Parts: sequence; C-alpha cells; structure tokens
Amino acid sequence: MNVFVVYLLVTATAIFWGANFVLAGPILAVLSPQWAAAFRFVLAALLMIAISGMRRENLFGLLRRNAAAYLLLGFVGITVFNLLFFYGLQTTSANNAALIMGLNPLLTTLLAAAFLGEKPSVRHLIALPVALIGVAIVISHGSFQKLLALHIAHGDLLILSASLSWAIYNVMVKRYMPKGSSIINTTWILVAGAIFLTVIAISSGDPIGTPDLKAGIAMAGMVICGTILAYLFWGIGIERLGAARTAIFLNLVPVSAMLMSAALGTPPTPAQLIGGLLVVGGISITMIPQRR
Repeated sequence: MNVFVVYLLVTATAIFWGANFVLAGPILAVLSPQWAAAFRFVLAALLMIAISGMRRENLFGLLRRNAAAYLLLGFVGITVFNLLFFYGLQTTSANNAALIMGLNPLLTTLLAAAFLGEKPSVRHLIALPVALIGVAIVISHGSFQKLLALHIAHGDLLILSASLSWAIYNVMVKRYMPKGSSIINTTWILVAGAIFLTVIAISSGDPIGTPDLKAGIAMAGMVICGTILAYLFWGIGIERLGAARTAIFLNLVPVSAMLMSAALGTPPTPAQLIGGLLVVGGISITMIPQRR
C-alpha cells in the first residue's frame, strides 16, 4: 500500500473521531455512557463478524493462536480508554479534555522510543509542538485568557490516564498485533472490547434506555465510521508508519470537530482557522519524504 494512501487513511480516522464528538450528543441523551460504549462496540463487532464471513476470512485460525493479544488490545485500547475518557468528561470540560488528549502524540513518541526503538526524527520533534500549539489555538479560539482560565479538575487526571492508555495501545498494536488480515485483527479487537464493556454496563445497574431515531442514526454513523473504519485504518497506519508518526494525526481530531461544528452552523473564528493551519502544517512536516 502506497504511503500516501496510508496518510489518507489515518487522516480519515481523525475526521471520523472528530465527528464522534457531534454524534455523541444524541446518543448520550438517551443512553448512559456505559451502555452507549457497549452498544457502539457490540454493533461494530457484529458487523465486522458479518463482513468477515462474507469475505470468507479465516477468523478462528488467527483467534486460536492470538486470543491473548486480542484480549489485551481490546482491553487497553477500547475498554480502559473509553471508560477513563467518558468518566473524565463528566467532571471536566471538553476544552480541557481536548488539550490533554493533544499530549497523546508526545506520550506515544516517548513510549515508542523506549519500547519499540522508534527514534523520533528532527522533523517529528519540530512537528509535535507546532501541532500542539495549533490545537491550543483551535480550542481556545485564539484567546490566551481562555487558556489561563482552564482549571485542573479530577476529570483531568482521568483524561490524562485515558491519553496514556491510548499511547500504550498504539505501542501495543505495533508490537503485539498479529500478522495477517487487518479485517480479522480489527474484528477480534472489537469483539474483546465489546465483551468487556458489556459486562461493565450490566454490572453498573444503569437502565439500558431506548434510542430514538436521531440517536439510532448517530449510533450508525459512529459504529460504521467512528469505530469500524477508524480502528481498521488506525491499525494499518501504525503498522506502516509506526506508532509515533501515526499518533501525531490525532491532533487533527479537534480540527475535524471544529469543521463539523461549522457545517452545523457554528463557523470557526479567524484564530481557529490559523490554529487549524498550524495543525495541518505540523503534520505535513512529518509527511515530507526523507532523503536517502
């Protein structure tokens, strides 16, 4: 697969995850966070099993040899991350959460260097702060006072833990993802995450709730684009680009959310557009082919 196709795939992933912020509203209006996460991944897992069956993929051949790896990846990358992220959002602001998640590329770079031997290039070290500054401008609308007004809450520690868990997942995907079909690997990771989240949702004692048409449409978009395609494309990106180079594309998530809000009638400010360009510029630095 051409490297620029891989860039397009991980860019699409960031766009899908940015859209999830918009899609989550109607869903969380009728479902608790535990059941929303459980439904999301159960539906995604079932759909991936159906797709694998239609493609006649050898699902159980890889499962027998790699069940432990799938359980580990599903637990860290789906269960732990989603629970920490949703519980964190209950006691902190979306702006704080987005800024803290903006640290994920740096955390991934450090872990990838320590455990995978991925030494960051000078361009990558330049791109990281440029993209993070762009994220800060997008979130604060270019107001330095808004950044200073952000206060540390209990939820911020949960979001930081979520960011760390995702960085660990990125490294684990590179090290432990079984060789073979990306569709099979994504299927079993989603199945593992769905099992863990369903058990937790049942144990919570929260009522399931009944999604209405609006929530159903939002869930369908989140399942197909924000879950199935996103996890599939992200795994391909880490396999081809490495954990650190792929993680920097996460900085596109708040930019994507900004564009989604603009499409729904909330246009970005000039400062936000500048911040978005900084994010794109920082990521573009990492995409320049190296001279041999």
